Amino acid sequence: MVLPRAARTQRRTRIQEEKEELILEAALDVFATHGFRGSTIDQIADVAGMSKPNLLYYFRTKDAMHRALIDRVLDSWLDPLREFDAEGNPVSEIRSYIRRKLEMARDFPRESRLFANEILQGAPHIEDELKGPLKSLVDEKAEVIRSWAKAGKIAKCDPYHLIFAIWSTTQHYADFDVQVRGVLGEERSGEGRFEDAARFLEQLFVSGLEIREGGALTGD
Repeated sequence: MVLPRAARTQRRTRIQEEKEELILEAALDVFATHGFRGSTIDQIADVAGMSKPNLLYYFRTKDAMHRALIDRVLDSWLDPLREFDAEGNPVSEIRSYIRRKLEMARDFPRESRLFANEILQGAPHIEDELKGPLKSLVDEKAEVIRSWAKAGKIAKCDPYHLIFAIWSTTQHYADFDVQVRGVLGEERSGEGRFEDAARFLEQLFVSGLEIREGGALTGD
């Protein structure tokens, strides 16, 4: 993880911590709007309300700010997948995962766009994480899904593409929020759109995993 320059000092003050958070909040706004390549340190300093030299005391480069944010996003974004419980009821686990991902799309849209921009650029800053820790986690949870299918709790499916499908459908509500609200119209584009999406996606994925012969999925 790339640490801010001030974080490398032996004793960080409350003011240093607050400044770092202020800078990262401003950087998140700028990166989420313009992407890494389209963003500048001057833009971030302006949004943060700081001078460029003052900002550079805390983060020496644009890359350091971007990497600090990406590390945070990766860690928090994967929490719902980490909690996917092999001993749990498959329907309950899948529904919970869908809802948590939608909650993150609702509550952290800038973080979602930051990550999407990084991936669209070819993941130059996080390729090692994608092929290392992220792959290991997805491999682990894919085995959970396979074990449910083997036990006859869900229909056989490709677990990787199931996870990809949940990622893409839930994060759509963050990355393409303007489109979603525009198409739904004023009456349906309020906060209730996330609950509507959750119910639909639960139905979509659970129905797709039903065992067609010899029974069907049952939830809690």
